[in-house]
Amino acid sequence: MKRLIVLLTVTAVISFVPAFASAAGVTMVHGGGTGSFGADLDGDGRIDGSQFGLVVAMMGSGAARGSFLCLMAGRSQILGLHLMSVQGQVTGGTLNPDGSASFSGTGSVNLGGGTIFQGVPFRVTAWPGGPGVGKMQLTVIGAFDGVPGDTISGNNNYDLPNETVATGQIAMT
Repeated sequence: MKRLIVLLTVTAVISFVPAFASAAGVTMVHGGGTGSFGADLDGDGRIDGSQFGLVVAMMGSGAARGSFLCLMAGRSQILGLHLMSVQGQVTGGTLNPDGSASFSGTGSVNLGGGTIFQGVPFRVTAWPGGPGVGKMQLTVIGAFDGVPGDTISGNNNYDLPNETVATGQIAMT
């Protein structure tokens, strides 16, 4: 079921990306699958991870457009919650010298049970590659500072550690 959600989201997002995404000078950052933090972030005895989907057109000069989804549910529960998702529209981004892409936007954070926060800023850095190679790092800005999994406590953000692609891939074309 979770993989179906990710696949449907990626399909919907791909249809959202505008026609200019194929223009010269535009880099597409896209992919989906599952990831692993390689650690038990919330102390429940399980290695934590997520399902993710992203498609972003990087247009240079800080301009970007697309969508991002990170879903932690079921087998990848975190923070003792049955559901946590970050989903939103990408509005800016850059290509980095190390071959990664960083992008940001605003979206919703769903904690399940009817608890949904709207208009929450997020930032993602993604490194291309398939299982064991590709990586992603998500920061929820201005919320959840200091909760389990936060790698930089005290900065008012929820900075998750790097997550390595377990299945699927992140590509840049």
